[in-house]
Amino acid sequence: MSHPVPIQFQPVDAEVLAKATGRIVVVVDEGGKLGAAGRRLDRLMKGALARYLAAPAFVDQKAGEGTVLAWPAGLAAEAVQVVKLDRKADVAQARKAGGAIGRALSEAGTLVLAEGGRHLAELSFGLALRAYDFTAHKTGSAKVPGPVTLMVPNPEAAAAEAAPLAALAEGVFFTRDLVNEPANVLTTYDFAARLAAMQELGLDVEILEEEDLTKLGMRALLGVGQGSESPSKVVVMHWRGGAKDEAPLALVGKGVVFDTGGISIKPAGGMEEMTMDMGGAGVVAGVMRTLALRKAKANVVGLVGLVENMPDGRAQRPGDVVRSMKGDTIEVINTDAEGRLVLADVLWYAQERFNPCGVIDLATLTGAIIVALGHENTGVFSNNDAFCEQFLKAAKAEGEGAWRMPMGDAYDAKLKSRIADMKNIGGRDGGSITAAQFLQRFVKAETPWIHLDIAGTALLQADTALAPKGATGWGVAALNRMIRDRFEK
Repeated sequence: MSHPVPIQFQPVDAEVLAKATGRIVVVVDEGGKLGAAGRRLDRLMKGALARYLAAPAFVDQKAGEGTVLAWPAGLAAEAVQVVKLDRKADVAQARKAGGAIGRALSEAGTLVLAEGGRHLAELSFGLALRAYDFTAHKTGSAKVPGPVTLMVPNPEAAAAEAAPLAALAEGVFFTRDLVNEPANVLTTYDFAARLAAMQELGLDVEILEEEDLTKLGMRALLGVGQGSESPSKVVVMHWRGGAKDEAPLALVGKGVVFDTGGISIKPAGGMEEMTMDMGGAGVVAGVMRTLALRKAKANVVGLVGLVENMPDGRAQRPGDVVRSMKGDTIEVINTDAEGRLVLADVLWYAQERFNPCGVIDLATLTGAIIVALGHENTGVFSNNDAFCEQFLKAAKAEGEGAWRMPMGDAYDAKLKSRIADMKNIGGRDGGSITAAQFLQRFVKAETPWIHLDIAGTALLQADTALAPKGATGWGVAALNRMIRDRFEK
């Protein structure tokens, strides 16, 4: 798996700047004021750094962005990058500044001069996130960044503050790797094996096979995968870091490792992106990895339904009726609305077995949410205002876009079936809402519940301040913060 680039924290040493052969990064505030080492660097550059800081170009440079001064005279370094970071920067701006550094690390090493000593943990976290590169299937010699060193006033304090975010970066990378993997590699077997390997971190991991799922009555989930050669599975990951008698928070993820649409087959154009239809399960896995790595003082159980939706001769047909683990019958109108069938059974199982204090499910569930919110925000649906507000607050603090969507009886009525208890779709209008209404039928009235439709945020076609093109890892940071704020204060 991919790992964040190691970042060392060292004391400020002006003499090291003169000998550096890779890239030197100078972090300065909006006033352009340099410390002693920065002034030494400017002298080595024959005043070029100070001239830039006094120029209109620096004034116009946005906070969190970087400008490169190439081939600086008087230095062995290949370039000097000036990154602007306001003294009163928020978390998002500090991470963006780190991302500006991580976007272009040097193979010869990167030396970051941060004499101000502010926002160092968030700066290093943004650097690590943006330096991510998925190269598992590329041949030849890949560009590998050289050592990354942050020169700061108090290295020990900075390293201690950054440590929890290093664990979070590992969780985000794990999620990104899973979402980026092609389906011929990340089969249901391989996915389950990667999760089982996290037992080494202290997680209890249990894999439920098709025989177990049949006995439990998970016919909705099994119906989705019955056309695939890869067997359907449910993986349960339990982290017990809180009090023994404290009910866990349950995270439930949709893990469709590839979605052809089944008999209701998708158009060929863009179908290759359906390797990311396990994004919800990927986020759950990344959160559980983060909790284990940072030894979170909370009880959390993560459950993922792993299936592949294929149009085999045994595949589920439009018009079939399946009975869920709860006992409700579902008329399958469209086999491409399969994720909700998977989640229905796993949601019910999570409540029946663990009696959680709350449930949060994640899924790349509907194209309708992209129509509604684009790629900037995840759709948030909930039956509990206080629980939902806790998540929205955490998402905002982490800079992960999230927007609450409406629910109601009028939407629910669209799921009425002529021959079963419900249909699995409610029509094109309000499609993401009727999908949430379907899931709510498998949530007990007394259970606080949030549904996160991450179809628009799990994988992007353009790079961002903190991620290259591809998987984003959206949600790992927000859920980790929510768990920390709810259980660990």
